[in-house]
Amino acid sequence: MWTVLVGVFLIVCGMLLMVREALSRRRLSSPSRASEGGAGPTLEPSRQGVAFLGFTRNWPGLALMAVGAVLLLFG
Repeated sequence: MWTVLVGVFLIVCGMLLMVREALSRRRLSSPSRASEGGAGPTLEPSRQGVAFLGFTRNWPGLALMAVGAVLLLFG
C-alpha cells in the first residue's frame, strides 16, 4: 500500500516539476506586436518554440515519474 502511495506522490511531483520548469523560463504575459498581418498586440510570447519540452531541462521530472511508475507497477 505504501509503495503505491509513494509512486503516486513521485509521479505528481515529477509532473509539477516539469510544469514549473516550462513556466519559469520566460515571461507569461507581455504584450508584443504581431509580426504577421494586422492582428495587433497579442499576449503570446514572441519566438515561442518547443525548447521547453527538451530532455535536458526536464530530466529530473522524468526521472521522478519513471521511479513512481516502477513503484506503481511492482508495488
